This record gives sequence, C-alpha cells and structure tokens, in this order.
Amino acid sequence: MGQDAFMESFSSTVGGFQCKIYLLLLAGACSGLKVTVPSHTVHGIRGQALYLPVHYGFHTVASDIQIIWLFERPHTMPKYLLGSVNKSVVPDLEYQHKFTMMPPNASLLINPLQFTDEGNYIVKVNIQGNGTLSASQKIQVTVDDPVTKPVVQTQPSSGAVEYVGNMTLTCLVEGGTRLVYQWLKNERPVHTSSTTSFSLQNNTLHIAPVTKEDIGNYSCLVKNPVSEMESDIIMPTIYYGPYGLRVNSDKGLKVGEVFTVDIGEAILFYCSADSYPPNTYSWIQRTDNTTYVIKHGPRLEVASEKVGQKTTDYMCCAYNNVTGRRDEAHFTVIITSVGQKQNTGKLKHFQMPSRSAPTSDGVSGQDLHSTIYEVIQHIPAQQQDRPEFKAVYSQVNRITAWTGLTSRDGKI
Repeated sequence: MGQDAFMESFSSTVGGFQCKIYLLLLAGACSGLKVTVPSHTVHGIRGQALYLPVHYGFHTVASDIQIIWLFERPHTMPKYLLGSVNKSVVPDLEYQHKFTMMPPNASLLINPLQFTDEGNYIVKVNIQGNGTLSASQKIQVTVDDPVTKPVVQTQPSSGAVEYVGNMTLTCLVEGGTRLVYQWLKNERPVHTSSTTSFSLQNNTLHIAPVTKEDIGNYSCLVKNPVSEMESDIIMPTIYYGPYGLRVNSDKGLKVGEVFTVDIGEAILFYCSADSYPPNTYSWIQRTDNTTYVIKHGPRLEVASEKVGQKTTDYMCCAYNNVTGRRDEAHFTVIITSVGQKQNTGKLKHFQMPSRSAPTSDGVSGQDLHSTIYEVIQHIPAQQQDRPEFKAVYSQVNRITAWTGLTSRDGKI
C-alpha cells in the first residue's frame, strides 16, 4: 500500500453477542459499514420458501448492531416486518410466523411465499459504537407459478395443401405466470416472414400459405422467471408435389430422353417424383398417334422381343390425388442389335479405340452409323444444348471420323 500498515484481529463481546472484528490501522483512520446482497432481483415460486441472503461488514468498535426489514409495494409506504438489536428479534405480530431472521445474520427467510409477497424488501443495518453507522440495500422479489408442459394443437388437423391451404399452430399451457412463448422449427427459432406471423402473445403461429419448405419438426418453448418447458415435437401435414419427375432404367444406354436396348433383352424402367402423399403412376405407350395406358405403378418392364417396332415412345405420368397436380416424363426406346449396342455402349463411357483398332465383331459401319443417327434424331432440339449431349455429340463426331461415315446430308 506504499505505507506501513498492519491488520490486527481481535474479538469483543457486545451484550452477550460475540462479534469478530477486523481493525485496519492506517495512520489512525477507520473504515465504515458496508451492506451487500448477491442480487437485487430474486425470483420465487409460490408456495415455497424464499431466502434473501444479506452480508454486512464494518471495521470499528461496535456496542450494538441493529437490523431492520421493511416491505414496500409500488405507490405505498414501506411496512415494518421485523427487526433485531444484537440477538433479540422484534417481529410485527401480523407477520411473526411468516418471516424469520437469525441475528447477527441479516438474511431473511420468507415461508411460504405468496403472490401478495411480491414487492421490494429493504434491509437496514445500524452499528452503534463511537458513533452510529447506517447502510441499507433493496431487493425486488417476484413470485410466479412454474410453467407446466405445453401442448401444441394444429389446425386444420388433417393438414393443408401447398400454396392453397393455411395452417395455425397454437401453444396451450395450463399452469404458469408471466409466460413467454417461443416457436422452434428443427430446434431453431422461427422468425416472421412473408408467410409466417405470430399472435400478440406469440402463443400462436400462422403459416399462410403453406409450402413444402414449411415441413419440419415444430415445438413450443415456454419460459417464465422460475422455469421453462418445451412441448413434444409435432410435424404438420403438408401435401405437395409431384416434383422432379424422372425415368431411369436398370440397363441400356440413355442419351437425353432416349434409351437403347438390345434385341432379346428386357429393360426395367423406374418412375419417381418427390410428393406427399406418394404419387400414383401410369405408363402410357404411343403407337401410330394413338396413346393407351399399358401399366399402373412405378415400374415398367419392356421386353424388346415383344415390341412390334424398332422405335417406341413412352410416357410416365405421376399424379397426386390430394394436391390434384400431375407431371409427365416422355422418353423413347430404340431396339438395337447386340453388336450395335456394344458399339453405342462406348458412348456411355466415352471410350474410343485408336484409328489402328480393328472394326467391331462383324458389325458393319453403316449399321453403327444408322443407330447413332437415330438416337440423335430422337433427342429434342431444346435438349441438344445440354452439356451431356454436347459430350456425346463430340464422341459421335469422333466415331464418324474414325469410321469414315456420314449421314445422308453429309453430317451427323
């Protein structure tokens, strides 16, 4: 401290009460009284006991220590609760069974806590010695009932159709005071948006209209100063789709919307789309400008030897019977010989032999050229700018250069 100082500890007896005092001597000066509380706001639960801790200290000789507790509500005069001088406690008889103090400890016990006990509690400590030292603190007490577990109700309970229906989620709580509501989706807070809004108290979530992006795990988190509870997770029912309809196969070469399959080979087609509830699928074949349904369900098997013509057009139709929406995927199947398939299969892997390589096993260049040309002819013009087509087209040009073939108009 830059000066000679020392701490001397001694005990003095005051009115039968032993108080341990630390006397700080520094050039003959003495410090005063200090009263502290851990928090100036304390939250209590109705029906339970509440403890208000208070600490005080002083560095002087004391003959008497007085502690006083007062209670005040907004716009009212403070009311005396109880007080003590040294170890003697003098309560207000109206509250003698509700408030407890054990001097020289200045802390206060309130038991049981009721809503009427909410307000400001003032503690004042007086030290009598060579003079009188006084200090006080104020503690605000709030009283609440704990939150019970929330329950979320969804309207309509049967669900809503994307872009058509609206949805309302309501958070219901039976018990608790001073409730604060928060909505969570996939464990993250839900915020206001162009389709999402909240009621004044935040206990109701409105989604109008619903979209596929609104699908998720929702819950309601309810808090108050003494507790918090979260509802069970619910997943609102939202009907949507079909989206992303596509046709794939278990074998064969696919270029754009054209599949090639060997004579004598069976190929299985799969139709899929994202939808809820699941789509119903229909397979339609077109022959001589006439269309007819050949199968229902997500799979279609085509046996090439049973196909009456070399090139056949098909369509997969996906229908959602709740949203009323449908989508279609068109594709063409070309039947080729085994040898032709082996050569066109090189397109799939983009592997080309060198110029010195011998021709394929007994396959004429003209047959190979004819198949490749027919595949390209069945690719819609608007898809020929796609990267995958350009890659295939590049390989076709290489085949043409390698085989020395051209189409009727002199190019592929």
